[in-house]
Amino acid sequence: MDDRRSSALVDNVAQLRAAFKTTRIEKPFTIDTIVILPDHLHVIMTLPENDSDFSGRWRRIKSLFTHRLVASGVPVVRNHRGEFGLWQRRFWEHTIRDDADFERCADYIHFNPVKHGLVASPIDWPYSSLHRYIRAGILPADWGGSGEITGNFGRRGE
Repeated sequence: MDDRRSSALVDNVAQLRAAFKTTRIEKPFTIDTIVILPDHLHVIMTLPENDSDFSGRWRRIKSLFTHRLVASGVPVVRNHRGEFGLWQRRFWEHTIRDDADFERCADYIHFNPVKHGLVASPIDWPYSSLHRYIRAGILPADWGGSGEITGNFGRRGE
């Protein structure tokens, strides 16, 4: 999201989920890992074989979500170009290289609410695929505890 003071995503999580659902029907993909924060989100998605249209999917998700908000009367500010200022113009794409890279990125995503000071433990954040991982027995319920996870999580220079 463009406005880091916004809480539009968690305030309107049902509309965001609907935008994802519609986009997945139109342009299939799997959500492997996700966290929705007040002002931004992180997701690892898998596209069908021989399909690399991440941009089209993000464009559709953003458009559907924004139009749902506007239609429901939520005030959405336009920027100086006349575009809705709800979203950043770009997204960061990273191709997962191997299982270790997937694990680093998934850990970063699941720990993000703690990193941003929203909760003391990742399990306390309701808008996270961490809960699905715990139900499936992939991670323990106390994963991430209330301490710091070390590592650069695929990002350079940290």
